[in-house]
Amino acid sequence: MHTMRCTSCGKPNKVPDAASGTPRCGNCHQPLPWIADAGDDTFAQVAEQADLPVLVDFWAEWCGPCRMVTPALDHIAQEMAGRVKLVKVDVDRSPALSQRFTITAVPTLMMLNEGRVVAQRAGAAPTPQLREWVEDTLRTPS
Repeated sequence: MHTMRCTSCGKPNKVPDAASGTPRCGNCHQPLPWIADAGDDTFAQVAEQADLPVLVDFWAEWCGPCRMVTPALDHIAQEMAGRVKLVKVDVDRSPALSQRFTITAVPTLMMLNEGRVVAQRAGAAPTPQLREWVEDTLRTPS
């Protein structure tokens, strides 16, 4: 569970890591940014069963580029509230997922739609480039 501030009215809301539908503000009912953590044991429920397209961030605490891209991804999740869910996976704590998706570099970003991988890219990039990649992926039929 994370506390997310509504981008419309500013009220804090508790948002579960996994749930059906799209989280909405309890005050103004606008879509909330949905940012969650997942690991080997929760990835299916948190990411693959999500009703929204999911942007997965495979990262590591020791990774400098990962720390640089985190604010950009958080910003994109806020801008695209109600359209995309951001799920963060620490590769050091999730070796099975790292192996399953053949993660050889961090950060690695992956877009899931209905639980299927529809796009993947490795490396950090500036916010506008990442936003464009996510938008292009959302526009492309899966």
